[in-house]
Amino acid sequence: MTSAFDDVQLTPPIEVFALTKAYNEDINDKKVNLSIGIYRTDEGKPWVLPVVARIEAQIAGNEALNHEYLPVTGDEQFTKVAVAHLLGEDSPAIRENRVIGCQALSGTGALRLGAELLARVMHKTTYCVSIPTWDNHDDVFTSAGFTHTHCYRYWHSARREIDIDGMLEDLVAAPEGSVVNLHACAHNPTGCDPTREQWKRIADVCEARKLFPFFDSAYQGFASGDPIEDAFAVRYFVSRGFEIMCAQSFVKNFGLYSERVGNLAIVLGNPTKLPAVVSQLSLLIRGMYSSPPAFGSRIVGTILNDPELRAEWMLCIKTMSERIMRMRRMLYDHLIALKTPGTWSHIIDQIGMFSYTGLSEEQSQRLAREFHIYLPKSGRISLSGLNDRNMEYVAKAIHYVITTTTTP
Repeated sequence: MTSAFDDVQLTPPIEVFALTKAYNEDINDKKVNLSIGIYRTDEGKPWVLPVVARIEAQIAGNEALNHEYLPVTGDEQFTKVAVAHLLGEDSPAIRENRVIGCQALSGTGALRLGAELLARVMHKTTYCVSIPTWDNHDDVFTSAGFTHTHCYRYWHSARREIDIDGMLEDLVAAPEGSVVNLHACAHNPTGCDPTREQWKRIADVCEARKLFPFFDSAYQGFASGDPIEDAFAVRYFVSRGFEIMCAQSFVKNFGLYSERVGNLAIVLGNPTKLPAVVSQLSLLIRGMYSSPPAFGSRIVGTILNDPELRAEWMLCIKTMSERIMRMRRMLYDHLIALKTPGTWSHIIDQIGMFSYTGLSEEQSQRLAREFHIYLPKSGRISLSGLNDRNMEYVAKAIHYVITTTTTP
């Protein structure tokens, strides 16, 4: 019997979800999941931020709220405060009405929405992406209509740091007017961010080559514990007069993984073009999902718009970022104490949820096969999967596979 679906081919599984599935099905009591980027407490449990839980209950009990559709571009209380959170409340761009905030389906949805506008409306064809980058970036941009990819060097594997000279050289070689994808902070997967001086050099090249910056901001506040510090790159580019886009995610920093809360922030040079851009975004959204969901954006908007709630949330993100930093230090200390071959200072020099360890594909696979420690073949680990109870076990396993693997 023939089927309309006969030509549909099975694709390889998405690695991070396949690893989590393998972890969940593993019955070994020593198993450790270092694959997926979800915050866990020191007990290995998901954490609902106390301020989030309280506002959730408050919203659910508010009989004045209903389930009517949101506007196509989202909850204005949320989008305005999201933009102010990114650019600063005193940003000249906001005062001059040159900024658009458009609610999206998390950071991924904001990336896709911005990419659709750039490719289908603004006729951009080439986007520049770091090597390595988040594994979904290429799918998002090419699915939106970009036809050319220009890669720029980012990670220097021998020195285990940013290859800033290679990055700048590759950006200089990018076609003029290309869209350049930049990680605002806590670069995924390397955990290595440019210094402030390096950001200035990157901006110089973008200006000279007329590159359009499209920031991906998935960890503002979560990376360092300070939302202002984590917004430096975006704010610096705007202060230089760049027109930019920025995909904001409120998943990691609010623990709202399943609510998919995101915002696309766009800074224009000419405020008279704002209505036209909003109209095009509205048409794109209408053709994709019509309007966004309300619950998550109400939570984030309520918290960020209230000084006391915002202060409580700031304590929460500080708690999360400090635990991640402590895990970095502990893993480094254990590997040094074990005299594990190689240099490990990059673990404590990196920032954010992930560490690009330098483990080879074979070593990463051996950790899963022999020790029930699950991580991507790239050697990137999610530090939130580490805790006081499993740290020694993980460090000894890493030491063992490094000292017993014959191939690089």
